[in-house]
Amino acid sequence: MQYREYGRTGKKVSVIGFGGMRFVPESDKKYDYDKCADIVRKANELGVNYFDTAPGYCADNSEQIFGRAFQKMPGQFYVSTKSGEMDGAVLRAQLERSLKRLGLQKINFYNIWSVKTLADYKNRMKKGGPYEAAAQAKKEGLIEHLVFSTHCTGEEIELIVKDGVFEGVTVGYNIINFPFRQKGIKAAYAHGMGVVVMNPLSGGLIPKRSELFEYLKNPDDATPADAALRFLVSQKEITTNICGMGRMEEVLINVKAGEKIRDFPESKKLEIQGKLSLGMDKLCTGCQYCEYCPQEIEVSKHMLAYNQTILEDKEHYFGQMKWHWDIPAEQADACTECGICEEKCTQHINIKERLKEISKWVKERKEASGAKTS
Repeated sequence: MQYREYGRTGKKVSVIGFGGMRFVPESDKKYDYDKCADIVRKANELGVNYFDTAPGYCADNSEQIFGRAFQKMPGQFYVSTKSGEMDGAVLRAQLERSLKRLGLQKINFYNIWSVKTLADYKNRMKKGGPYEAAAQAKKEGLIEHLVFSTHCTGEEIELIVKDGVFEGVTVGYNIINFPFRQKGIKAAYAHGMGVVVMNPLSGGLIPKRSELFEYLKNPDDATPADAALRFLVSQKEITTNICGMGRMEEVLINVKAGEKIRDFPESKKLEIQGKLSLGMDKLCTGCQYCEYCPQEIEVSKHMLAYNQTILEDKEHYFGQMKWHWDIPAEQADACTECGICEEKCTQHINIKERLKEISKWVKERKEASGAKTS
């Protein structure tokens, strides 16, 4: 496993990190903590030393799973967790709960979670707010390094970085959205910050639909996913790449990407950039932050299926809704445009407009079907 300096913290972290959002529940939808903990320990045994989690991940089981694993870890490790609370007192209570669940005395990297816009960032910095509470906890030794996570644009990230209040950033960045955030990545690195990449495989979309991403491969890349990780690991600005790992085989595959760093040809990068559309930055990663809808619309599944309209066409949206989840597309008609889902979306996806568009497609399909039978 290759390691890199995390900014100016003095810590060296593995170029492949462990994302704790993809643990797999048993058939009864409960998590086998011991089984999941074994996966965490195996990654650590193979050299992974950066472990990322958050309250709420895996139906609020992720931190407890890591806590079980940390009781008997084979090697040194660093832990990242988060809080998206806007009230400082509530953040403090959440931090203390995270420490208890993880069985730790301190959090190595604590994220002010999911900064969505510059206005949102300013709200986090207000007196009595989350930054102030986290900074106080750092003084007390409960937090070692204060960082932030975001899906902001590269320009917005650059402005936050210039304020100099954080030691690192966790950012949604990958081979099919890199033009939209590259400026922020470079700015963070230039300012001596650690740069952690989340969604390196676009929420698993690249390996799941590898046939659509063949163009990402270099001649010596086995799969589009291999190319995607190679692209990230080869960049000196990126400290570590958080890969969601819920199965032992995923650990073995991802660890290989961190064992040997290969250059990613600039000519290939430019070729890929030329094929990307603005819509690629708005692919849903399946994080499910947009749940739960008051009208019981399964928003995240509609948005994941909508990805197919960006990558292919709208007929593939209907196919995924029917064959992947057996959810009627008509469900989108129930949207009242309350906006709750959009407020929680870390990627600024215009969910209301997409649901409205889906409703229009449903109507058009019904009208076309009626015309054919008449």
